[in-house]
Amino acid sequence: MLFMCHQMAMEHESKQKEHAAASTSTPQIPTSEHSMRDANVPIIWVLGGPGCGKGTQCEKIVAKYNFSHFSTGDLLRDEVGSGSDKGKELQEMMKQGILVPNETVLKLLEAAMAKALTSTVGYLIDGYPREPAQGPEFEKFIAPVDIILYFECSNETLVARIMKRAAESATIRADDNEETLKTRIATFRENTEKILVQYPTQLRRINAERAPLDIFADVEKSIDELLSTKGKKA
Repeated sequence: MLFMCHQMAMEHESKQKEHAAASTSTPQIPTSEHSMRDANVPIIWVLGGPGCGKGTQCEKIVAKYNFSHFSTGDLLRDEVGSGSDKGKELQEMMKQGILVPNETVLKLLEAAMAKALTSTVGYLIDGYPREPAQGPEFEKFIAPVDIILYFECSNETLVARIMKRAAESATIRADDNEETLKTRIATFRENTEKILVQYPTQLRRINAERAPLDIFADVEKSIDELLSTKGKKA
């Protein structure tokens, strides 16, 4: 009887060890993260100062290439508007003027990208990264960037375009005045140059002083080349 009890105990211990070994030897990778890195779907960061016209160019890219366009600001506003617990938490942070943690932003972005994965040709990540540390965090958490479209304009052009837009708009934004704009642009340039130097091979500088169609012709060249290297048709 004692022998049988001892044998059963030994078998139970052996099964426990086998189960522990199986659970530690093959760690589970989240499906969305694993798919995002292996899917061979182009990822483009779209950067440019306020008034550079990147919104117009993103619309054209979506229309021609069927890319999915994501703005982190829109994703945060959508989450708040959903009324979810996370949305309420974000709303409270925004009311208090607290910066939303980058990890939270990346989780929202990754979820949106994963949702579109089976139906999209590529991703446009609009206005992100905003700070030098955010680029490496994106690539670690989601996937590497393929190219960066940077729409270049002089400070004078950016200010003139925003002031013209403000004059034509029914809604007046508090930060649409010349002095505030100059501060915004200076901050943008300081952060963006620190971002761009990290990605010399991915960077595509585009002269955005021209008419939208002329700008888009250069955008098309960059995207067509990218799709070709990815083995995808334009």
